[in-house]
Amino acid sequence: MEPLARTLGQTDWITITLMVSLIFPLIAKSIYYPRFFNFMILPFNNKYITMYTKKEKLFNWFHFLMSVFQIINTTLFIFFIWRSYFNPTEAKNPYIFPLLLAGVFLFITAKTMSQLFNGFIFNSYNTFNELIFKKLTYLNYAGIVLFIANVFLAYVFIDSKILIIIALILFFVINIIGWVTVLRNYQKFISSYFFYFILYLCALEIAPLLIMGSFLK
Repeated sequence: MEPLARTLGQTDWITITLMVSLIFPLIAKSIYYPRFFNFMILPFNNKYITMYTKKEKLFNWFHFLMSVFQIINTTLFIFFIWRSYFNPTEAKNPYIFPLLLAGVFLFITAKTMSQLFNGFIFNSYNTFNELIFKKLTYLNYAGIVLFIANVFLAYVFIDSKILIIIALILFFVINIIGWVTVLRNYQKFISSYFFYFILYLCALEIAPLLIMGSFLK
């Protein structure tokens, strides 16, 4: 018998990616179980935000683990969107996913650093820190929705455009809940800097999404 070289297909590396991403919330659950439990009921109960916004804020291990999970699954979901809607042939390129992963990581990191820099400019670093923590917390929770969608898109409803739309709707609903929470809790702060808040929305919230959309096209 002669050995046969086995090439790594898309389903193989997608399975590996999903399994690797799942390691991070499992670690978070095993080390920070009470916090993980509060995180899981986030859209239905604001206890997590209330307990941890001022305690540890943006930079902590639980937040880091869930952010890695979210970044991996966001990237994989973007890959499925690209494969289904834009360029299915180019999606077979083995370098596409690593490039997308690097792009999403740099995008979120640069955006977060820019927002923190705004906090220094307006002498409101703690407020911006809390604001970003809340937004990223809801974004990380939305990563759970994307993980479930990725599993179905990979193995059950392969490249289903309807499933992608449903997942996108849920993703935006969760993040809109986060934005409503932020706007409600920081009404006085926003009203004091209303003009700059509009500039912030255009420059650091809307424009990056348009750039990401143009990149996918």
